[in-house]
Amino acid sequence: MSIPKGFRSGGEILVDALTIHGVDTVFCLPGESFLAAIDALGGAEEKIRTIVARHEAGASHMAEAYGKLTGKPGICFVTRGPGASHASIGVHTASQDSTPMILFIGQVARGMLGREAWQEVDYRQMFGGMAKWVVEIDRPERIPELVGRAFHTAVSGRPGPVVVSLPEDMLVAQAETADASPYQRSASHPGEKPLSRLADLIGEAERPVMIVGGGGWNARACADLELFVQAFDLPVVSGFRRQDILDNHHAHYAGHAGLGPSAGLVERIRSADLVIAVGGRLGETTTSGYTLFEIPRPLQRFVHVHADPDELGRVYQADLMINAGMQEFAAAAAALRPRPSAKPDADAARKAWVKAARGEFVAEQAPGPMSGPVDLGAVMMHLRDVLPKDAIVSNGAGNYAIWVHRFHRYGGFRTQLAPTSGSMGYGLPAAIAAKLVHPDRTAVCFAGDGCFLMSVNELATAAQYGLGVIVIVVNNGMYGSIRMHQEKEYPGRVHATTLENPDFVALARAFGGYGELVSDTSNFADAFGRALAFSDMARRPAVLELKMDPEAIMPGTTLAQLRQRALEARHGS
Repeated sequence: MSIPKGFRSGGEILVDALTIHGVDTVFCLPGESFLAAIDALGGAEEKIRTIVARHEAGASHMAEAYGKLTGKPGICFVTRGPGASHASIGVHTASQDSTPMILFIGQVARGMLGREAWQEVDYRQMFGGMAKWVVEIDRPERIPELVGRAFHTAVSGRPGPVVVSLPEDMLVAQAETADASPYQRSASHPGEKPLSRLADLIGEAERPVMIVGGGGWNARACADLELFVQAFDLPVVSGFRRQDILDNHHAHYAGHAGLGPSAGLVERIRSADLVIAVGGRLGETTTSGYTLFEIPRPLQRFVHVHADPDELGRVYQADLMINAGMQEFAAAAAALRPRPSAKPDADAARKAWVKAARGEFVAEQAPGPMSGPVDLGAVMMHLRDVLPKDAIVSNGAGNYAIWVHRFHRYGGFRTQLAPTSGSMGYGLPAAIAAKLVHPDRTAVCFAGDGCFLMSVNELATAAQYGLGVIVIVVNNGMYGSIRMHQEKEYPGRVHATTLENPDFVALARAFGGYGELVSDTSNFADAFGRALAFSDMARRPAVLELKMDPEAIMPGTTLAQLRQRALEARHGS
């Protein structure tokens, strides 16, 4: 039986609820609209640390990355209007990445609602198509109930973001109310019959492929998946920016169906006689613009496992649809045993298929020559050798990330923080969250020059909280991915994609960090060693600026080559 604790302010009730639900970190940018909550957080600082970012976009991305890293809802507080607008990027990322997150927004007083008061926004309309649930708490005594529902909603089924609006006078008002119990996650179990059918389908296949992705994974689920993959001898392809679900060093890992997948991997998936999609939606990027499989009915035998029943059958009709959480599916799949094959040579054919898939992946990880004095492929090869296996590598959006995804080998669960939403400016806030959650692990952020300048202010956050993140800025003086598309669609007509950048080395030092320019590949190894030593010893951020040749737009391709191909296609030659 719950017993009321006596009269408390709405802010105190709220922070007590956060404590009950296991919150240990809150990301925020303070605002006068939720001063009562800030005051209550100050009174709970022994239980909850408050990380103050320099921009609401940074705070919301830190919270989203925290949700990815822990499986618990990342918590972000921002003020109304402009603050909520800035923070919406983190909500969008959490939505597309299936990450548990709760955004608390200070709102105008209840008596002013509907008058378009200063900075007033209707958050149900603003976030209605983006968040799993949006609620405005009208009375302090309802805080335990509605906050408990927010946590439950964020983690259950397909994980995602929840938005909670907090009228400022509600946070000040006093109420006597009982606290709720800690939230519980709920998820579907796959069931015996679907699992038995899955085992039968795999037993009948000679060329199976598993594609893994989506949210809701944890370390145990990844370990269970590995047992299942080994028992059934399945090659595993990761969906876009889900490369840390299976250790890339594993003999069954076969590559990344993300931006610029190899022709061999695309052909292997298309020629498979069974595709098992586990966790992912099979969205635009993973399926190469929805061209990898026929819609609505793929040509291959098709199995789709997803936490949200509404996602099953939404785009692709499958032979077998399994509604289950990733943890529940992986645990059940790990207990399955292969069926005896009706074909005498099926096992041998399967082993050859898996070995060939792994061989193609390894061959694709050997970078070729690159235009310019700094070879990003060689940089990635060095980092592959020297980074600890549990290093956390983050990035935002841009063509530089293609090198990272193609040539780095992620060491397993939560060694990758990258937005499937394609958000620029994500990498540095994510690396900060990584260092907060795992202070003893190396956190390396890759960012293009355009990407970095969208969140460079968060170097101040890293410095303030003693977080030794390492940022590698790939500087080619332009918005590279847009220039690439520009040359493909409008060859030779360059407009609005050139950048004039600051001195990144001086900028890093101005924030109290380490900065060094790398203008030749031969200098990178020593420069990275110095940056790593500084970040470890000083507990402050380090920035390495790589001066890139703008022509080096993609592995094995230059801008000039793209332009020439586009012109030839246009003139039919």
